[in-house]
Amino acid sequence: MRRTVDFLLHDWLDVGALTARPRFAEHARETFDAVLDTCERIAREKFAPFNRLVDTEEPRTETGPDGVRVVLPQATQEAWDAYAASGMLSAAQDAAIGGMQLPYTVEAAANAFFARASVSIGAGMLTTANANLLMAHGSPAQQRVFAMPAFAGRWSGTMCLSEPQAGSSLSDVATRAEPDAGGAVAWDADPLGPRFRLRGSKMWISAGEHELTENIVHLVLAKIPGPDGRPVPGTRGISLFVVPKRMVDAQGRLTGERNDVTLAGLNHKCGWRGTTNTLLNFGEGRFRPRAGAGAGLDGQGSGAVGYLVGQPGEGLRCMFHMMNEARIGVGMAAAMLGMAGYEAALGYAVQRPQGRPVGPGGKDPTQPQVPIVEHADVRRMLLAQKAYCEGALALALYCARLVDEQHTGEAAAAREAALLLEVLTPIAKSWPSEWCLEANSLAIQVHGGYGYTRDFPVEQYWRDNRLNMIHEGTHGIQALDLLGRKVVMDGGAGLKLLAARVNASVQAAGQVPGLAEPANALAGALQRLGAATKSAWATGVPEEALANATPYLQAFGHVVLAWVWLDVALVAVQPGAGAPADAAFRAGKLAAMRYFFAYELPKIDAWLGVVARREALVRELDPQCLEP
Repeated sequence: MRRTVDFLLHDWLDVGALTARPRFAEHARETFDAVLDTCERIAREKFAPFNRLVDTEEPRTETGPDGVRVVLPQATQEAWDAYAASGMLSAAQDAAIGGMQLPYTVEAAANAFFARASVSIGAGMLTTANANLLMAHGSPAQQRVFAMPAFAGRWSGTMCLSEPQAGSSLSDVATRAEPDAGGAVAWDADPLGPRFRLRGSKMWISAGEHELTENIVHLVLAKIPGPDGRPVPGTRGISLFVVPKRMVDAQGRLTGERNDVTLAGLNHKCGWRGTTNTLLNFGEGRFRPRAGAGAGLDGQGSGAVGYLVGQPGEGLRCMFHMMNEARIGVGMAAAMLGMAGYEAALGYAVQRPQGRPVGPGGKDPTQPQVPIVEHADVRRMLLAQKAYCEGALALALYCARLVDEQHTGEAAAAREAALLLEVLTPIAKSWPSEWCLEANSLAIQVHGGYGYTRDFPVEQYWRDNRLNMIHEGTHGIQALDLLGRKVVMDGGAGLKLLAARVNASVQAAGQVPGLAEPANALAGALQRLGAATKSAWATGVPEEALANATPYLQAFGHVVLAWVWLDVALVAVQPGAGAPADAAFRAGKLAAMRYFFAYELPKIDAWLGVVARREALVRELDPQCLEP
């Protein structure tokens, strides 16, 4: 995998060019390589050996003097400590606060090794995203008190959005936040910001309770009262709060008090078993932090203490900063689980003897068996995995490169990068989570019956990857976001910009021997995608357009991945060092590209067909017809 990472970073994305920018001027390829080497080593030594352990020894609870605590294997603590010591939690932060000022592209590539080694143990994706949100939207005091310990690895972070009764429908969240003083928001009452008391429950909180760190910083969406004292309906009343597990003072020191945040239960999952997934209750009354200067709602400090982040009613806008970052991370995790399964399947296929090749006269039983990689159908399954997983990795790194362009590029380039990210983020999350899961399924198939047993790791990779289609917004949510908002916003500006990038690659490939045919195929696919987009919205009725949003998402993703593969192929066809290994490596990239255009891109017509004609079947279906 490392050779592919290096190829994508340096030959395709040219991350070395970023060192010409002031923010990254202290870096060179040597420092980038050193970061990758360190993360690869830690992942190999502290994560990979314990991937099966954390799958079989799930988190459990026990009751102690401080209430219910979560027990994890010692290996998880050691993995966290090693990751925190690497400095990767603050890799992209300013050097002035202890960061590396590392390009996000390199940070994403380095973190890929941990997802490859054991996504179940996890690393710091949510903690980093939590702290990054506070750096973007929190007050200086909130950044100093809550974000800095997270970057140092002493504290960890979560995101608390979903609720048992609401799921992805955030407008229906029931968690409430009342000003601590019982009246108007006390903007100057606490140096950490306006102080509220929260009551409610949050579900599906990854790493919501553990003892890996001194404290856990929860970012919680809750509704505040409107002018009439009642919650504002919809999403307009949703605000964002930082709610620590343990109370802190204005200097960030732990006070010894527990906040009123209670573990209500652990979710027992199909995969990712090494990561705690929790139901948390806020304001249950088990812990009652002191009310401080204010009297509190009941004079006794009822409710979990939370500090408002940003402005009232802007909670979703702030939280999307974290969600979008996490969505790229989920896509990368899915790609790496697919890659882990692919490498296992390839290793198995080259050493497992079974069957004999079909010759002119059929199979000769007197000949020795051959490794199963010699069979065409096994090579098909392996090449499919390569196309899915390496393509997904390339997409994730491309999006990471756009993040760097957005933050450090010149004004026009930064605006284009931001617009492309808007369109590509639903694909970066959804496409790897669907097709790298399919890669894991093929890895099991390559192993035959053995793949279904726990003697081999591929069944765990499949189970771990199955979560990613749900993580950070289901396929349906991503599809509605893409077709309902991203491709039509600003008069379709994002879609037009993406089309221009695709056409640039098409034109370049059209001049290269061997690439003209896939270039023409991609040009036609892009045209059909654009036509289907217009047809979907021809009536202007959202219900008609969005009923087939998921097939649209699938077709859109396949067009994007075909473009990624064609663009990668433009680099792969360039002469390398001439060594046979290098030639085979580049030939492998071209074979994966050819596979995608031969076997995958033709699928889009079935998906686009129902989109273009605004197929009404599922929209008009009587639910009673679904009864068996």
